[in-house]
Amino acid sequence: MTLSPRRLALLVAINTALAPFAIDAYLPAMAALADSIGASIHHTELSISVFMAGFAIGQLLFGPVSDRLGRKPVLLSGLVVFLLASLMLATVGSLTELLVWRFVQALGGGACVVNSAAIVRDCFSGRQAASVISTMAMIMMLAPLVAPLFGSALLYLSGWRLIFIFLAGYAAFLIWLMSTRLPETRHPDQPVASFAQVLRNYASVVRHREGLGYICAVAASFGGLFAFVTASPYVYMDYFGLTPATYPFVLASNVVFIALSNRLNIHLLKTRTPLQNLYLGLSIQLVAAASLVAVTMTGLASLPVVVILIMLYSGMIGLISPNAMALLLDHFGHMSATATALMGAAKFGSAALAGVMVGAFEIESLWPMVLTMLVASLFGNVMLSRLTGRPVHA
Repeated sequence: MTLSPRRLALLVAINTALAPFAIDAYLPAMAALADSIGASIHHTELSISVFMAGFAIGQLLFGPVSDRLGRKPVLLSGLVVFLLASLMLATVGSLTELLVWRFVQALGGGACVVNSAAIVRDCFSGRQAASVISTMAMIMMLAPLVAPLFGSALLYLSGWRLIFIFLAGYAAFLIWLMSTRLPETRHPDQPVASFAQVLRNYASVVRHREGLGYICAVAASFGGLFAFVTASPYVYMDYFGLTPATYPFVLASNVVFIALSNRLNIHLLKTRTPLQNLYLGLSIQLVAAASLVAVTMTGLASLPVVVILIMLYSGMIGLISPNAMALLLDHFGHMSATATALMGAAKFGSAALAGVMVGAFEIESLWPMVLTMLVASLFGNVMLSRLTGRPVHA
């Protein structure tokens, strides 16, 4: 079966969109879910961190397995696990059950998503691969916008359990789609690294001073972002009093700003280096995080002020992630899958840690969120500066 670039991009994007739907669709229902299982909203928000941890582990574990066994069996196995875990999540009655099945769901999701870039690399190269990835990115940008709206509609229609049934249905649709439309893309003659070699490859990336700086920059910015995502149901719906119907629209403003900063990044790269843009994004994030701390300290943290500052912080992902990835792959083009998997694991691992810092202490204020965002931003700026040095002019 021959795949056109557009068709492959659509298939892979639909598969990759599973992750943002699993993360964002149930955010509007967080308060209702917490009431139903008899837990606080802060402890219920830890299910986001558990998902991130499982997603990071799933990518690290199943990336090498995909190289050995093929893309399709790992992808379909991950979808089956995701489907079954989603059905179990629709029946949970306690916080422990919620956390356990979210972790299992994330492992399945990680096994699915880790195949996306590998499938593109198997089928295309050069400009054609770049074209496919660009098409994927445009489709993927819609997922975080649509997922909370879906979740809010399903919550009003039939309650929070329907959201997880919807995710199970999405996985079932993907199982049918991938089993009937996607061929095995891994070439049978492709060399397979041993487990020991995989570990050595990971170690070589971690030991590379500049590469580690780029990974730390992305991990810190992603951690700060998910400190906000984890806290957002409490901050926007409990603290500021938004309804579950209006919450998705405020959340979506951040995705729009990320899309705009992606376009800005493309424009700036005509006259600036990727490292300069990376520093710019991290610096603006630091200013936004420090401003959030300042307005919280002075009592000026109104809803419009917080929304604008978080939009500014979140939007810088469009300047940070693509430039850090490009710089990392400049050093590790010969093992791009390993470098990509490690950066992905670092991103989701830091997101899990940030979520725990925000949700574990049950503090009824903005302080856990804003302080976590500030610490993450400081860490990213310091590590990039110490490990890579200052940027040179384009």
